[in-house]
Amino acid sequence: MTITQSSKQRQWLRRGAAAVALAAVLGAVAAPAALAAPASAGGAPASATARGTLISVTSLDTLGREQVAAELAALGIDTGTVRYGVTAHRLTYATVDPHGRPITATGLLVLPRGGPHRLDLVSDTHGTLATRDDAPSGGAGYNRLTPYLHASAGRAVAAPDYLGLGGGPGSHPYMDTRSSVTASVDMLKAARTAAGRLGRPVTRDVYATGFSQGGQVAMALGRELSRGRDGFRLRALAPMAGPYDLTGSEMPAIGDGRVAPVSAVFYLSYFLTAQNRLHPLYKDPAEVFRAPYAQAVEGLFDGSHREQDIVAALPATPQELLTPEWAENIRAPHGVLREVLEANDGACDWKPAAPVRLYTGAADTDVPIANTRACAADLARHGVRAKVVDQGPDADHFTTAVRSAPQAVRWFDSIR
Repeated sequence: MTITQSSKQRQWLRRGAAAVALAAVLGAVAAPAALAAPASAGGAPASATARGTLISVTSLDTLGREQVAAELAALGIDTGTVRYGVTAHRLTYATVDPHGRPITATGLLVLPRGGPHRLDLVSDTHGTLATRDDAPSGGAGYNRLTPYLHASAGRAVAAPDYLGLGGGPGSHPYMDTRSSVTASVDMLKAARTAAGRLGRPVTRDVYATGFSQGGQVAMALGRELSRGRDGFRLRALAPMAGPYDLTGSEMPAIGDGRVAPVSAVFYLSYFLTAQNRLHPLYKDPAEVFRAPYAQAVEGLFDGSHREQDIVAALPATPQELLTPEWAENIRAPHGVLREVLEANDGACDWKPAAPVRLYTGAADTDVPIANTRACAADLARHGVRAKVVDQGPDADHFTTAVRSAPQAVRWFDSIR
């Protein structure tokens, strides 16, 4: 997600379905009974339900190849890899919350309308979202586009909504890496089951990609898959513009202005309020946020507010948002905040056996390029030479995604 973009970019990143008029969207149709497993009362699975158990499948979209290409081309995305139409399905599945307790989550499974009978699987993890229905399996819109891009090349795609977004209960634990990974692994398991029931079984091979928050999740997911506990084999990692280094890169960039102020306000408000539900950052919002924002800030991130409305309700700069004490804590994190940042860092601090490409842009003022350089340095310390693909001095956050996603598809095609 990015806040400071051109008009056309804002249409993609903020307005969702209103910006991207999908030409052949079917209404949400209940899945055949054979594809659904019973859910327990209240939407949460019983405690005995295994993680990754498929609870239900709902058909969403069917698009032809030309329709997929038209939707992508409207945003300036290279359509040279579009070979097939796609079908999209919402999955509801069992997973766990940040405390390890059973919960449900949702995600998007996209299958090509053609290609091999048995499909490799792409995990495509999305960027920052504050509005529940903007998740991939929510309302038809921009967060379905990269899953459609990858599926149209001939692979199955599992795009988790994460916890608390889409149809999942509760609040989204924004930037809680651990729960984003468990939700993503369990989405892969549910996708494997659903694809088989839909007549398109998947192989063990997983290609992991993601943008912004999803880039960081993709790297951490790759580490989890590399442990070999879930029956998958990591084939390649292609994260895009991820905040891999919160402590050493992202927070300093928020403090010194390399992150655009309006974006910094949005990210800080979302991060601090979400993390406070998990860790004792503050007892009263007024400790962190200045008046009048302290009274409203937590309610803005309840999943029902549109991003543009959240931005309009918050100040233009972090200095106007934060109390002096917390402005200093952001500049030089200490105490519980530092512990939280460090707990969610380290996504690149391991040794992948699969090849890695890190996509970034030199003009990114949401997730500065320093994050990618830090990730490459972490990998290098483990003897892994990741290729860094810099999309150029004009590549902001949005442009990096537009240029990188089709390049990742072509790279995946080249891996055998």
